[in-house]
Amino acid sequence: MPELVFFSGTMDCGKSTLALQIEHNRSARGLQGMIFTRDDRAGEGKLSSRLGLVTDAVEAAEGFDLYAHLVETLSQGGRCDYVIADEAQFLAPEQIDQLARVVDDLELDVFAFGITTDFRSKLFPGSQRLVELADRIEVLQVEALCWCGARATHNARTVGGRMVVEGAQVVVGDVDASSDIGYEVLCRRHHRRRMTAASARAAALSPDVLPVDAGGVRGSAV
Repeated sequence: MPELVFFSGTMDCGKSTLALQIEHNRSARGLQGMIFTRDDRAGEGKLSSRLGLVTDAVEAAEGFDLYAHLVETLSQGGRCDYVIADEAQFLAPEQIDQLARVVDDLELDVFAFGITTDFRSKLFPGSQRLVELADRIEVLQVEALCWCGARATHNARTVGGRMVVEGAQVVVGDVDASSDIGYEVLCRRHHRRRMTAASARAAALSPDVLPVDAGGVRGSAV
C-alpha cells in the first residue's frame, strides 16, 4: 500500500542526502518521481545536500497546490511513480493535506523530509501536520552532534555566534553559513542554556556544577 512517510531529524543529519539517494535508487530502476521543495539553500527549484549534490525540483511556494500540480501533470500524459517533498517543515498544513491526498487518491508513495521543531523548540506547522497524518515516521539515525559531543536534538539560530530565541520562524540559513545569521545544532542541555560553540569558547567555562540555594545551606559547628 502507498504510504506517506515523514523522515525527520535536526539540521545536518542527512535528510536531503537521503532524499537524493531515494531519488537515485528509484530512477535507476526506471521509476520517475516528482520532487517538491521549499526555500532550499541552493535557491528556488533546487534540492541540495551539504555533500554538494543537487537536482532540480518544483518550488512549492505559499499557496501552491501540490495535488493539483500532480493531477495536471498526469492528465497531460506525464508520469509520476512517487513523490519526494524536501524541506517539508516549510509547507503549510493544507499542503501536507494535499500530500496525504496524493497517497490516498493517486496511490503514490510520498516521502517527506523535514525538521520537526524550529529554533525555539516549537513545532513547525508543516511538521506538526505530518506527525498527525503520516503513515510512518522515521527519525534519521545519522546523529548530528552538539559542540560538546553529545547527540544534537535541537536547532539553534545564531546571530554573530550568539543564540537567539526571538524572530521570524523561517529565516533561510545553514549550519556552516558565513553570514551573520546562521544555525547550530545543540543538545537539549546547551539549547536550554543558550550556549553555542562560540559562546562556550568565549566564556572558557569550568566544569558544570549543580546550582545551590545559598539560603538552604546549613553549616555545622566543628
